[in-house]
Amino acid sequence: MSASASATGSASCRFAHYFVVCGLDAETGLEPDDGAGQSFEQSPIHRSFKSRVLVHYPESTDRNPFNKDAVNMLCMPRGLSFRTQADRRDSHFHSFTIGFADGSRSYGFVHTFYEEVTSAQVITAMRTLHQMYHVEHHSASSSSSTASSASSPSTSSMDSLVSSLDESDGDSLAGNAGAAACLSCANTFEPSHDTLYVSKALCLLTPLPFLQASRQFLSQLHQAVASQTAPPLPLESYIHNILFEVPLPPPGRSLRFHGVQGPILCQRPGPGELPLGEYPLGEAFSLLGVDNMVRLLTCSLLETQILLYSQDYQRLMTVAEGITTLLFPFQWQHIYLPIISAPLHHLLDAPVPFLMGIQHREGAQRSSLHLPQEANLCFVDIDNRCVDAPEGLPGFPDQTELAKDLSEILQRFGLPPQGGTVQKASGASPPLSSLEDLMEDRRNGNLAGDELEVLERLQALAWRCGADKTAGGGGGGKTLGRVWEEEEETLSTAKMNIQLREVLAGRFAAIFGRYEEFVIHGAFDLDSWLSNREGTFSFDKGSFLSAQPTAHLRFLSRFLETSMFSSFVDGKVMSRWADREPLQQLFDSRLETERLCDADRAEGRNTRCGAGPTLFESAQAIERRLLKADHTAIHPHLLDMRIGQGLHQPGYFPKLQADVLVQAQSTNKRSSRVTASRRSETRRTPTAAEDGEQRQKHSLARKHLNQLKFMDLSPQEVARTHREFVQGLLSECRLKTKRMLMERMGKESVEVGEANITGLQESTLIHGLCDLLERTWGHGLQMKQGKSALWSHLLHYQATLPKTEMPAESPGSEQRTFDDATLVLRGSLIQDMRFIQTMSEGLSEVGQARAWISLALEKKMLSQHLKELLTNQELLRHLYKPHAFLLCEEEREQFLFHLLSLNTVDYLCFTRAFHSIDIPYRVAIIPMKKLSIAMATVNPWVCVSGEMGDSGVRQIPKNTQDIFFQCKNLGRLSTLQLGQENSGLLAKCLIDCVMVYNEITGHTYKFPCGRWLGKGVGDGSLERVLIGQLVSPGGDEDSGRWTGTPPPQELASPSQGVRAVLGSLGNRTRVLSVEVHEDMREAANNLVKHFHKPEQERGNVTVLLCGEGGLVASLEKFLLHGFKSSRLFQRNVFVWDFVEKAVVSLETADQNGDLAGSMLRKEPPCDLLCHYVNCINASPRNIGKEGKFQLLVCLGVRDRLLSQWLPLLAECPLTARTYEDGALMRDRSAMHSLSRILHTLNEFTVTLESSLVKGVAL
Repeated sequence: MSASASATGSASCRFAHYFVVCGLDAETGLEPDDGAGQSFEQSPIHRSFKSRVLVHYPESTDRNPFNKDAVNMLCMPRGLSFRTQADRRDSHFHSFTIGFADGSRSYGFVHTFYEEVTSAQVITAMRTLHQMYHVEHHSASSSSSTASSASSPSTSSMDSLVSSLDESDGDSLAGNAGAAACLSCANTFEPSHDTLYVSKALCLLTPLPFLQASRQFLSQLHQAVASQTAPPLPLESYIHNILFEVPLPPPGRSLRFHGVQGPILCQRPGPGELPLGEYPLGEAFSLLGVDNMVRLLTCSLLETQILLYSQDYQRLMTVAEGITTLLFPFQWQHIYLPIISAPLHHLLDAPVPFLMGIQHREGAQRSSLHLPQEANLCFVDIDNRCVDAPEGLPGFPDQTELAKDLSEILQRFGLPPQGGTVQKASGASPPLSSLEDLMEDRRNGNLAGDELEVLERLQALAWRCGADKTAGGGGGGKTLGRVWEEEEETLSTAKMNIQLREVLAGRFAAIFGRYEEFVIHGAFDLDSWLSNREGTFSFDKGSFLSAQPTAHLRFLSRFLETSMFSSFVDGKVMSRWADREPLQQLFDSRLETERLCDADRAEGRNTRCGAGPTLFESAQAIERRLLKADHTAIHPHLLDMRIGQGLHQPGYFPKLQADVLVQAQSTNKRSSRVTASRRSETRRTPTAAEDGEQRQKHSLARKHLNQLKFMDLSPQEVARTHREFVQGLLSECRLKTKRMLMERMGKESVEVGEANITGLQESTLIHGLCDLLERTWGHGLQMKQGKSALWSHLLHYQATLPKTEMPAESPGSEQRTFDDATLVLRGSLIQDMRFIQTMSEGLSEVGQARAWISLALEKKMLSQHLKELLTNQELLRHLYKPHAFLLCEEEREQFLFHLLSLNTVDYLCFTRAFHSIDIPYRVAIIPMKKLSIAMATVNPWVCVSGEMGDSGVRQIPKNTQDIFFQCKNLGRLSTLQLGQENSGLLAKCLIDCVMVYNEITGHTYKFPCGRWLGKGVGDGSLERVLIGQLVSPGGDEDSGRWTGTPPPQELASPSQGVRAVLGSLGNRTRVLSVEVHEDMREAANNLVKHFHKPEQERGNVTVLLCGEGGLVASLEKFLLHGFKSSRLFQRNVFVWDFVEKAVVSLETADQNGDLAGSMLRKEPPCDLLCHYVNCINASPRNIGKEGKFQLLVCLGVRDRLLSQWLPLLAECPLTARTYEDGALMRDRSAMHSLSRILHTLNEFTVTLESSLVKGVAL
């Protein structure tokens, strides 16, 4: 990942920066490692002691100063380990990485071995510690012998005996009957008959991850130390050579340099290839399996907190580097510490995304780790092949196909996709006896092509083995077969790596191939963009998501909110004024190549290309470089050393002569040329202005963290780190709330071209808010229950309250007064919490916390609830450490203030997330004030419908105007059926509106009516379908909705426009035809825009059809325009009366044969109009004339008939007698325009709510 950044120019021109030796400092003696978390009850020989950096060369470099403490901590994370001759003393290898503030990295490769202790002072100290240990435990040994024999190392605590042993040591001490005896021997040390050994580490720091080459160099160095035969040259020669005389291989080339026992080959990808990545991805997939690796990759892309867990440090690095390598073209932006030692465990409190690795000490359980919160934590137990991902993790796009492609590559290289250890087949080494025959064939010209390449490779291998043709080899050297096997393994690993990475790179290219089209370039210069960066959008996320497959949206909507994607887009924006990031430049060049290939294909040219090289081409380029070196570095040579220095002592790493390793020595012309080239390269460094621009680019983009600061264990630096975490949380809260407000309100986002927020995007933002709250409540937490830090705090707070707190009864009692309802309206923190606890959803602690947050946000009480939670200062001090965010009073108040701003917008996040829960509703019928007494004689009923279902018919008791009931969550309410049974003396009433109240979320819906309900009055309707609107809580609507008095500013009902038309008829005035046309056009346009939106963005079509300003009301105005008089149809004018008369007229004229010469010949549209009207009239529902006309319009739109029916009505003979000359119904151009407007709706599929069409068999 970041290695690629270094590979493009930020790395030093040398292969290695530093050579380091860490181990026991005989002068300081034994210092217990207090930070290792070990107990003094352990035997001293198995305790950890502090290590020291003994030497490092050179002293420092210009751009990469040496950090002694960090390197020592990473070279020996467990400190010093001691052994005796009775213990296994196998050497082992691990690596690490250090990130710098400029985004570059340095990679460390460590070879650890055991060396005999020669210091009498240390031996005496160890003997004294053992004597003290036995004296202190002798008296207690007899009483505890039974218990100690019953317990085994596997059941002890994290500070068990084997904490300082290797994995193999633990296996040798446990699992067999003789373990106790071995343990007893290991716990003793007597200098008279025991030899003491201590660990020592040789480390090489490089700017690029040259894993294989560094490992070989260090291994050969150790073999030379352990060998009885002295190496050809002093060790200083080899170390000086790799530090000062071995350059970085040029891009796209390979380089051969020499170690102690033979040549070593390294290579570097070319400009068009993926960045260098030598960590074996095949091993990572074998450790976890394909499915787990894809899940882990998804977690890293969504920037969850990732904690790797293994006994082997190198496994931690392999998985961490493997995952970050697969992120191309994106980069991990947060804390990246694949190896953290015990003193750094306080970083687990970090309330930010991280990727960290921690050693699993044998016998320890996961529960023993102090993890403040696990709501957004991905816990990766590498040794047990387990990935515990956060809840609700979306799948990677086309995850099944991706896993299949990766599995095919693994199987091609002999690895099982499900993971596991594979027994390596013994490599078929070439028969040495035939080597001379092959060479003879070459001299005779009988070899060519592949055979010639094989021969050249065999000759190189033989030369590496020192031309040793014996079976066993001498002097510890490797046989030709062994070297052949290593070559094959290295080559296979490199080819598998590049093929696996190309699969992921191809996936990202397919998903983000058109990302540049959605980047918003709204600034004229860099300064203006930086100054307005937080208030603008750089990427049109809504439009991008609208172009993606529906199955990918859950993942992509969350990925677009991550820092790595924001940084990627910011880099694209800033590329107008500064150089592009190397990874982005490579990605863009691949996309450009793909576009050119698409253009060639479109023109019919036969071309074979893609967004990147094929798997075969990528592997072939690596193979070519590994099989034949392009360059050879200067050979190690004798240095100007003092006599007596560099003497070989088998088993002991010598004390190096510092003066020859501090700086480079020019010993020949070749080294002079190398030095000159370095000088010329130094002269080609950027100018001061260019360098300053680059620094400004990185500092303002804030893309990189200085990982070194996290390794500073000084109290001042630790406090400063946590203070930065506090400021970061506050800043993140401010940005998240601002983003949520801007997206929800829509005004600001429209200005920059961003589409309005979709339900999916809203869910993504709320998920991000839940994650932020969990991380905030987890910062500095020292006591918790379960995985959720917030829910843990709520449970502790609940436990502190008195038992007399109001119980969380389900509000379903009908005897409650209006004052009771008002009390439940706002609710309290504990009431909401208890409701969440009683939900039958089977939620985990994390799920309960998210549900509580969603409910409080929907009720506009999130800030208030959290403020109440934080009032208990005693509980806060009990639960949290002093540096915790929640104990920083000023930042905490600002945090709550930012959350308070979310009360200005409405959310339905709880209502839409939990479909199957039971919700108590209250329905109140509000009659007109002067006629409210009529409600006493009416027996009304209601049926409430929402986006998730309906409540069924609910009868309202006599002499009441409201009802409580409980049913499954209906979602956002849309319609309400209001009816009565037409019984009683005055079975009619004038209804102003119906109010429906959700007693859990506090949402109030108003269903305007403004019409009579009863026979013989109005249109004679006994049932009406009302359209609901959400009322903002806390306004005038709330204050008057339960009093029986209409609010001062009531919402306009769908029939108010019609009533205005009726009033105009009575006054003999005329409604302007232009206004009617405009209303009709607006209603149709709203429907067209509704269906042109992506499905997840659409609202409720019922409101657009039947609500205020909807199609029904607009069409009713059109048909009422120009009526001659209201005397034709009794007292009131209803459009349905005209439709009925017109249908009767059509049917009568057809029976009498009057349509023979008319344009209204009997055709399917005419037949269907008559059929639909007759079926609606025959319906058992008494929905009145207005309801019937509404139903006819809705059915006509659904069945694409409305645009044909209106011209039929206009041509009906009855129309000329009913309408005046200037009426729209008699204006052919107006009718033609109306028909065209309605015809545009025929291309859409309209689904009607069941409440609209109930009882009509059409």
